[in-house]
Amino acid sequence: MTAPHTVTTPDLAGRTALVTGAASGIGRACALRLAAAGAKVRAVDRDAEGLAALAAHADRSPGLPGAVEPHLLDLMDLDAAEAVAAGTDILVNNAGLQRVRPIEQFPPEEFHTVLTVMLEAPFRLIRGALPHMYSQEWGRIVNISSVHGLRASPYKSAYVAAKHGLEGLSKTAALEGAPHGVTSNCVNPGYVRTPLVEAQIADQAATHGIPPERVLSDVLLKDSALKRLVEPEEVAEAVAYLCTPQASFITGTSLVLDGGWTAH
Repeated sequence: MTAPHTVTTPDLAGRTALVTGAASGIGRACALRLAAAGAKVRAVDRDAEGLAALAAHADRSPGLPGAVEPHLLDLMDLDAAEAVAAGTDILVNNAGLQRVRPIEQFPPEEFHTVLTVMLEAPFRLIRGALPHMYSQEWGRIVNISSVHGLRASPYKSAYVAAKHGLEGLSKTAALEGAPHGVTSNCVNPGYVRTPLVEAQIADQAATHGIPPERVLSDVLLKDSALKRLVEPEEVAEAVAYLCTPQASFITGTSLVLDGGWTAH
């Protein structure tokens, strides 16, 4: 007899989750999804207006058994980033930024900023979260990487370098965390419908010398078998899945949501 189909829903009641870049896009979707599963979410971002809107939305949503607590923080402040991660059970490293320039024209100070926010800050956040995770023998680290953590593209040296570094950091955390019940994984979406991608369309148009309306079809989705953007909620579901008991044996890997991009 075939067992009835069941849908896995993570029960995160009593858990504290931290999500960076939570004011919009993937981070916002992750914060709301984890709160819907019962977690108390520390929503970290430097966008005060976006955080206020997120908190107001959460307060108006009766379907959120958890809570969303806004934390205004610039991840360039690495000591503050490490401190805010203390006591968290689930860490979602999501915050990111993009600059599109040829290497010889890439401003060194912008390269430094991208690497600080997208690689050094996740290291400091993991460092701050692990003592509590280790003490209770349970923890979930989910790093929002990208297809660009697996493949390079021209004109994105800082972003590609940061995401490749994040992949290595995530695997190292998985190996060290395994004896303590802590998993660490990357989620690797293709292009997601976020403010970051919307801003990138204009940047790419200028770099490639083509109209903005051609960027989506000719540049961003050129190598994707599925010709659409990923929705933030789809990424959030992957994050939530990695927090379920059924995913407890998944660690040190990358969960790819790229519409077939890397199948080429």
